[in-house]
Amino acid sequence: MENYTMEGRTYRYYGQEAPLYPFGYGLSYTTFRYRDLVLSPPVLPICANLSVSVVLENTGLRDSEEVVQLYLRWEQSSVPMPRWQLVAFRRVAVLAGRGAKLFFQVLAKQRAVWAQDWQLEPGTFTLFAGGQQPGQKMRAPSEVLSARFSVTGTARPLRGC
Repeated sequence: MENYTMEGRTYRYYGQEAPLYPFGYGLSYTTFRYRDLVLSPPVLPICANLSVSVVLENTGLRDSEEVVQLYLRWEQSSVPMPRWQLVAFRRVAVLAGRGAKLFFQVLAKQRAVWAQDWQLEPGTFTLFAGGQQPGQKMRAPSEVLSARFSVTGTARPLRGC
């Protein structure tokens, strides 16, 4: 095998075609609402980590658990990248009618792209937070919030940070 590209070989690279059962697919006995997605800082240096917070509310009548998922999308990169990539997740138990504020860190190395070496590139990124993948169709409703952030500086090898 000489071609190691993943384009056309995994659903993350299929373009607009959605998989039948994507990561996070399933039903719940309750409903959840996401709100107040905050990225800090919204503009960060090339080697910096991103802090993320989001509020998850159980709007249903039953206590339940939700798997909160964070996905990252590169708006422009020098090499082909997936439509989005899972960068964090957490299973959270939330009582009926209650909410929880969750905190995550997206590390600089999670933004790295492979171009003969792991590289960090400046640019614009979109972060998605929710109980499913962005754009996923499922029988149980679930929201996916999104927010953009920018990375400034000059492209550099990951090991240079």
